[in-house]
Amino acid sequence: MDENRNVTYMLRCSDGTLYTGWTNNMEKRLCAHNEGRGGKYTRVRRPVELVYLEEHETKQEAMRREVQIKQLSRKEKETLIKSKNVEIRKGGQVMSLAQESEEEIEEGFYEEEDYYNLPEGVRN
Repeated sequence: MDENRNVTYMLRCSDGTLYTGWTNNMEKRLCAHNEGRGGKYTRVRRPVELVYLEEHETKQEAMRREVQIKQLSRKEKETLIKSKNVEIRKGGQVMSLAQESEEEIEEGFYEEEDYYNLPEGVRN
């Protein structure tokens, strides 16, 4: 993947929730998330794993798609993740990300948006 390509991506956090964002440098952004310099949401849910990405021609397209994905249900997001075989190029080597089984998906974790609606005692 071109380093300066606009992408919309989803991460699976260590607590099983999904985080959606956009960037123009996926490798740098993923490192930032895992070093605690990414979004406030992912800072306390490390490590995170890249599970989905889409390339876009413009920043506006990537941002628009981020909003669309955030409006999907958890099940729709998981279907989207399963629909693409995500590959990351690192050091010239292509690594394909493994997808979770349906049992793991059905266990159910909270969506990032739902997390803030939980009672205080239930949050991590």
